[in-house]
Amino acid sequence: MRTSHLRAIHGLVLALATLPMAQPSLAQQNTAPAAQQAPVSSPSQFVPAQAVPPAPAAVQQAPVVASDATATPADSAGHLLKSTTVALRELSPWSMFLSADILVKAVMIGLAFASLATWTIFIAKMIELALVQRRLRAALDKIGDARSLAEAQFVLGANESVLSALLAAAMREARLSAGISSDAGIKERAASSFAEIVRAEARRIRLGMGLLATIGATSPFVGLFGTVWGIMNSFIGISKSQTTNLAVVAPGIAEALLATAFGLVAAIPAVIIYNHFARVTKGYLELVGRSSGAAGRLLSRDLDRTHVSSPGGKNSRAAE
Repeated sequence: MRTSHLRAIHGLVLALATLPMAQPSLAQQNTAPAAQQAPVSSPSQFVPAQAVPPAPAAVQQAPVVASDATATPADSAGHLLKSTTVALRELSPWSMFLSADILVKAVMIGLAFASLATWTIFIAKMIELALVQRRLRAALDKIGDARSLAEAQFVLGANESVLSALLAAAMREARLSAGISSDAGIKERAASSFAEIVRAEARRIRLGMGLLATIGATSPFVGLFGTVWGIMNSFIGISKSQTTNLAVVAPGIAEALLATAFGLVAAIPAVIIYNHFARVTKGYLELVGRSSGAAGRLLSRDLDRTHVSSPGGKNSRAAE
């Protein structure tokens, strides 16, 4: 009996001694199945496992967004540069003319017609002056050795020049004054006819030069009027838009200044061409004066021959 109690106590002691050693092994056995079942049974641990992969995608997309953000100023600057380039291309003379005010357009069109008239007169007068000068010089050379009005007319033939008109006026005056003994009166009347012919020729050869003078004197002021009107409209546009940005102000001012440019383009050639024709016309009128003198000398020779051939003329010369 005592022996059985001792065995029981001994077994209890052994059981108590082995109990602390058995608890860690049971903890390890319980932990291993929990670790194996955790990905399947624990939703709190399973959701982060799926949420973690999109995080790198977000990280990868972040630089793209940042790059887009950094590229936005460059793109905007590029668009601004393109728009500026387009605006600069639009500031051509034709586009400025099309976008100008109706009054400024009328001024430009009028100045364009004035410039066209200037160059038309220039071409026409150059051809005319060259022809009449060459014809008159040739006529003066032909009558250089003529002894009478009739011989001079025969030499000239059908030459249509101012010299032919002067010779015809001299012969007409000599015919109308037949029987008049006063040579001074005949020469005076012939000189008056010559002066009328010279003045008429001067008016004819100066035809168109008055228009050149008008264009040269008034075109800058007409263009300035268009400029003032255009700048006034530009200021009105500035007040309406309430901005002083150069991109807004520049087109209107450029359109206004284009009118002044048209005025100068019309005026400068007109003044130069007028001065050129004034010199050329002066030279031609000197040739006309020489022609008048030649016709007067031929008339004087014919009058002297008439008096010498008459009996009274012979007696008077013999008495002398």
